[in-house]
Amino acid sequence: MPPWKGHWFGAKKIEKFLKWCIELKISQVSVYTLSTENLERPKRELDELFKIFYFYLNKLENGESNFLEKYRVRVRFIGDLEMLPPRLVKLIGKVMQKTAKYQKRVINFLIGYGGKFEITQAIRAIVEECIKKGKVEITEKSVEKKLLVSKPVDLLIRTGGEMRLSNFLLWQTAYSEIIFLKKFWPDFEKKDLIRCIEKFNQRKRRFGK
Repeated sequence: MPPWKGHWFGAKKIEKFLKWCIELKISQVSVYTLSTENLERPKRELDELFKIFYFYLNKLENGESNFLEKYRVRVRFIGDLEMLPPRLVKLIGKVMQKTAKYQKRVINFLIGYGGKFEITQAIRAIVEECIKKGKVEITEKSVEKKLLVSKPVDLLIRTGGEMRLSNFLLWQTAYSEIIFLKKFWPDFEKKDLIRCIEKFNQRKRRFGK
């Protein structure tokens, strides 16, 4: 089958996955949906990917799915949105505005995202502030304030048998517990998520100490 058939199965799984996270009382989740490198894929594949985004975002924006309202979930789209089609960016803005009032539960969709891009834009913002102040002062906290995702990642789950970060939240995953699974994302089930959390709870986190 062409790649985008798999993307559709993957998108359907995200719907289920987010409900599992709510049931398991996970307050914040970041899902890698489209990297900066993915945007270099063939035009036909990108067009099909954007169709998936339009389909699900329209469902959220039009109220066809009451998932966000029912569970009071804030949706954030993180990345270089200027790289995306203007129509998609407009729809993204509507969904974010609609859910901005919710704070307890947060879903970060990383789209047009790359960890190197995020760190670069954070440094650029800090440099601009330093120029205005006429004083150079850069700390870990000042960098974190400028990141697109401020909270560190506790658990990173990588499916599909790949054993790399692929430019995913490079700063935030500095001390993440990482679990690699051979199972592909569309085959990922709730029992797999529970097992990953159980493994996470069994690990002793020392944060380099």
